Amino acid sequence: MPATDDIEMSASRNIEPTPLGFAAVVSLMASDRDQDLLIFRKFGRISARNLLYLQCELLAIEDQLRKWDKKIACCRDIDLEEVAETWEVMIKEAKQGKTEATEMMGLIDEALDLESRITRLHLPDERVIRVAQNELWGGPLESDGQKRRPMVNGLAKNYLDAEEDLVSLKAAVETDPLSKALRARWPGKEETSRDGVSRISRANERSVTTAVTVVNIIAAIILLVGPITSLSFVSSRPAVLGMIGSFTVMFAMSVGLMTNAKRAEIFAGSAA
Repeated sequence: MPATDDIEMSASRNIEPTPLGFAAVVSLMASDRDQDLLIFRKFGRISARNLLYLQCELLAIEDQLRKWDKKIACCRDIDLEEVAETWEVMIKEAKQGKTEATEMMGLIDEALDLESRITRLHLPDERVIRVAQNELWGGPLESDGQKRRPMVNGLAKNYLDAEEDLVSLKAAVETDPLSKALRARWPGKEETSRDGVSRISRANERSVTTAVTVVNIIAAIILLVGPITSLSFVSSRPAVLGMIGSFTVMFAMSVGLMTNAKRAEIFAGSAA
């Protein structure tokens, strides 16, 4: 019996406790191999306001410089003219002053650069948002709109509410209609959600990409070999023209469904 008790105690020590709070959210994000759940707020309104405030400060500095230049041009002061014309004198006179313009330019340049990078991040897929909400909130919303069992409390539990302000850190994947259709229906490993009722299917993105590639190759072979083979057996001119038109339509449809080509690119490819 003592040996049995030792085994049970050893097993209980090896069982890791279930993480709670922010540790649970981090564990959920890290468990997603495809990184679909790396979803965060971009705070677009605050970013825009920050840029606006920085711009206003620079506008004030620009106005001061404009007034200073005008004053030097009109006062006919030899000392001020020397300051305006000689860099060494300007640096000497301004050594004790503030470098507001330089600091503000650095801040706004950095803010603009970061904002331009953030705007290039893509929105998360709607299906992924629903899964993240279901996990973070502990299931669907109650009839009164309340979260059932949120992983975290306070304002943090509401960050997925602003869906239009969310961005995904996952690298952009193919968004052509074929990839979307396969991704939505691709069988994956099913897991039980936190509510104990809903099921989450985790599809392998690599397998979806492989399937799309295979379909594209097959379609390309059909559209390349099919017209050549078919036209060799047809001698009627109307039939030839009809087949050419049919294969052109099929080519345009395949390009539109299997690639991210725009309308102009589809038109150019069909015309060629």
